[in-house]
Amino acid sequence: MWGELRMQRLVEENDLRQRAYWLIRLRWLAATAVALGTFVCVHILHLSVREVPLYTIAALLVLYNAVVLDLLNRFTKVVSEQGRRRTKSMIDVQISADLIILTVLLHFSGGPENPLVLFFVFHVIIASILLSVGESFLQATLAILLFGILLLLESTGLAPHYCLKGLVRHCRYEEKAYLAAMFATFLVTIYLVVYFASYIAMRLRRAEEAQREANRLLREKDRIKDEYVAHLTHDIKGHLAAIQSCLGVAATDSLTGQAAEFVNRAYRRTQKLTAFVRMLLRLTRLKLDGSVEMEFFPVSDAVRGAVEAVQPGAQEKSLRLECLVIPATGTVSGNAISFKEAITNLLLNAIKYTPPHGTISVKTEMLDNSVAIEVSDTGIGVPQEEQARIFEEFYRASNARKVEPDGDGLGLSLVKRVVEMHDGAISFSSQLGVGTTFRIVLPLAHLSSMIDEG
Repeated sequence: MWGELRMQRLVEENDLRQRAYWLIRLRWLAATAVALGTFVCVHILHLSVREVPLYTIAALLVLYNAVVLDLLNRFTKVVSEQGRRRTKSMIDVQISADLIILTVLLHFSGGPENPLVLFFVFHVIIASILLSVGESFLQATLAILLFGILLLLESTGLAPHYCLKGLVRHCRYEEKAYLAAMFATFLVTIYLVVYFASYIAMRLRRAEEAQREANRLLREKDRIKDEYVAHLTHDIKGHLAAIQSCLGVAATDSLTGQAAEFVNRAYRRTQKLTAFVRMLLRLTRLKLDGSVEMEFFPVSDAVRGAVEAVQPGAQEKSLRLECLVIPATGTVSGNAISFKEAITNLLLNAIKYTPPHGTISVKTEMLDNSVAIEVSDTGIGVPQEEQARIFEEFYRASNARKVEPDGDGLGLSLVKRVVEMHDGAISFSSQLGVGTTFRIVLPLAHLSSMIDEG
């Protein structure tokens, strides 16, 4: 339960951090747009805007954004409740400061006559997306107050009005009725935009929370299912061991004829069932633990050990087993026994589904910071349309079921689970009737980590 809460807190913290960085990226664009827009208005469109103040605002935007970015990097360096509160406060402050900067920008570029007044709407939409409903309405109220103060100061002459000559025929900042109608329309528009945007954002947040909760419940149910399977298979394994032991004694007894045949058949079936239960129990335990007992081990030793373990089975089927493992393959961090079992499972699969006199090869390859292990065979291959499901639990390809009807479909799932627990990746390529190649890539252990461990 504590792990789930911590994970949820980390997700929320990351989401909040992404919002703050998103605002910073938008502000870089805004600073560029202000500088470029000023140049176009003055030198291309020949509009009467205040060039020096506008370039100054663009420069201040860059400086202000750099300071905000530095503070945000400090606040988000360590995940804590205090850092989360500071990040959230920074988002509030940034939006409020952006509204003030926009108001100043409008003042030096035509005031209410400038079409950029619509950017107030853009800002309150951003506030509705990033903030709570109450905070969004507070930001909307700030935008309305700022715009109202701008209209009041310019219309009363307390602040100069810079008319956009070249864009409008005559300045309307002294037309009180027009300005009152404009302010009323602005007020209604801003509040309506915040209402609808907040409603949509709230619905999306609730849907996201519901999805997160559903995923949590699914993981919990999956964990309960795995625990149940683990207990069940453990009990079954004990009963099967007793049955197999009794059948083994009976099989070596002086039974003849049909009775001996039935006992031997039951004994062989019990052996297969025991192997299946052990595999299922091992896979379930790996899923429940979510980790392996870590150690440093050379990949070459684990691979050679797996090859030696399956050598008798390959010889019995007249298969050529090639081991092309370079001596200095490198060292990885993980569990040598589990990894050896994974390679052994791949080799046993290859032996099972490769016709007599075929070839199975195992080779290793050193990459920059990792090691690759390839297991190839000249077996039956996997049909193209079934390859996407090859790592699913209990799934077996249609041609594999024809060759071996009693397979359990757990081997490759176990291999994939073990590889992922070693922070590795597994892939494969296969051609029907030609063969299959599995490729495992594991990260190499760093020398510093090995020294620390030692």
